[in-house]
Amino acid sequence: MVGSMAHSRARPNPADGKPPVRRAAATVGVLFLLVGALGFVPGITTGMDALRFAGHGSGAYLFGVFQVSVLHNLVHLAYGVVGLLLARTVTGARAFLIGGGAVYLVLWLYGLAVDHDTGANVLPVNDADDWLHLGLGVGMIALGVLTGRARP
Repeated sequence: MVGSMAHSRARPNPADGKPPVRRAAATVGVLFLLVGALGFVPGITTGMDALRFAGHGSGAYLFGVFQVSVLHNLVHLAYGVVGLLLARTVTGARAFLIGGGAVYLVLWLYGLAVDHDTGANVLPVNDADDWLHLGLGVGMIALGVLTGRARP
């Protein structure tokens, strides 16, 4: 089939008409929910027997790289829920991406400043988490700024 008939039977795109900033915030929210849930899945998270509620003593690693705890996973789940809720409006979506990105930049600074082997490392974070937080912070802010612009 060609022309207008080529797509007449295609499913409608659920994103049609939704501003890009809302789609971006919803996508980031879903990713946070997924990562938070995966933090509780044995095999995807190694060292589940060493998973602790909080603190640097947690020996569980998401994908074998990112140190996680129950609190860390719950924060990701909460971030995902907040992202989906705020993605319902353009203003909320932009605030989630830019504000959430700023929070992740603060977490990156926290990870650089805190001694990873002390009780102050409550989330916990390791070097891989620090780099991920930097990337998330910059990426979320960029998404909020670039997709939140008014179209000409």
